[in-house]
Amino acid sequence: MWGGRKLSCSGNRFLGAIRSRCWGTQTEGIRLITSAVYSENQRSWTPQTKPWIFSDYRIMWFKSYRMTSACLNRIKIHRYPWTRLYSTSRTTVDSSEVKTFLALAHKWWDEQGIYAPLHSMNDLRVPFIRDNLLKTVADHQPGKPLSGMKILDVGCGGGLLTEPLGRLGASVIGIDPVDENIKTAQHHKSFDPVLDKRIEYRACSLEEILEEMIETFDAVVASEVVEHVIDLEAFIQCCCQVLKPGGSLFITTINKTQLSYALGIVFAEEIAGIVPKGTHTWEKFVSPEKLESILESNGLSVQSVAGMLYNPLSGYWHWTENTSLNYAAHAVKSGVQDQPVPAEFAFKEETEELRGQDSTIPGAQEELKK
Repeated sequence: MWGGRKLSCSGNRFLGAIRSRCWGTQTEGIRLITSAVYSENQRSWTPQTKPWIFSDYRIMWFKSYRMTSACLNRIKIHRYPWTRLYSTSRTTVDSSEVKTFLALAHKWWDEQGIYAPLHSMNDLRVPFIRDNLLKTVADHQPGKPLSGMKILDVGCGGGLLTEPLGRLGASVIGIDPVDENIKTAQHHKSFDPVLDKRIEYRACSLEEILEEMIETFDAVVASEVVEHVIDLEAFIQCCCQVLKPGGSLFITTINKTQLSYALGIVFAEEIAGIVPKGTHTWEKFVSPEKLESILESNGLSVQSVAGMLYNPLSGYWHWTENTSLNYAAHAVKSGVQDQPVPAEFAFKEETEELRGQDSTIPGAQEELKK
């Protein structure tokens, strides 16, 4: 997906050989190949000889290290995908999904209509978001616990979740690719002057605001959204990029199980008519295990996953340990200090640390001067 596959494979084999030889060597004064140059006109690695030196105490000393910037950039892009901006020329929005929600744009605030389950879901998802965010702050204002926080509501629809978050004091930006959804959300927000100041709506996709919103938000919310995008991994990557280090990502979605197909599509859409036909595509559903894998690979640490169950007779949701139907997930973006360090900086830091210890190791200073 990330490109540069041939380069990365060669690099992995090369670095693997270095590791096995460096740490497996017991002989004093051994020198071996430790760097390579990548030619832009030639998709290959050209090895150059650089010295690694082992002392009498079997400590590996780094004498010199060089690699062209082209190589380093390629390595970073492959190894640390969350540091690379997602291409805005691509989109995670499914045009067929846009058409489906366009036809329903005027029904968002009908609490007894087709979006009734989403109105009821606020009883779970709003406290879920609020309580997890409050764990990150020392104190908060009574009545406005999320005051000072910036939240992005992705796929906000008519603002059903955006407005409650704004009432809790947060500054919220709600985005949705369906222009009619945004018009509905703006119209409803206009009735409350307080919300009018705290909430901003934009008719756009996540990738369209990516570059201007890098590391802007304390939290990103994607509630009942990921099962509608065409590229889940790219979508999660974009979510991570707009989060501040230490920021939270909240997701509610549907598990990919036989039960979710039977109840979520056959029963809910075709028999009971709880949601319109064609609203969901079972192939786009995602299991908690797969979602967690994607989150972790993009520098997000999963904090909690909880099952959610809807009772169509009562019209209410409740929490459950069973995640075979709906579930909610909370993940936190790694802080700057927690993210992996690129190779050239790691070697530099290791060398400086060894220099600081040279007074306690006989012969160390002489080795470094060679």
